[in-house]
Amino acid sequence: MGLIRSYFSFVCGTICGVYVAQSYNVPNIEKVAQAAYSMAKQMEERYRKTKTKSMEDFQD
Repeated sequence: MGLIRSYFSFVCGTICGVYVAQSYNVPNIEKVAQAAYSMAKQMEERYRKTKTKSMEDFQD
């Protein structure tokens, strides 16, 4: 009985997830994450401070 009780919420969540995925237009999370990563990378490159001579001296 303990095994059924411990996996009950997992099974219910899986069944609900399958139903939602089949019934509704759910976006592909991998594509959304890749788009957000590329946008963040572009923003970082655009607004990154340029290195100056004095900053390079401190890093060595």
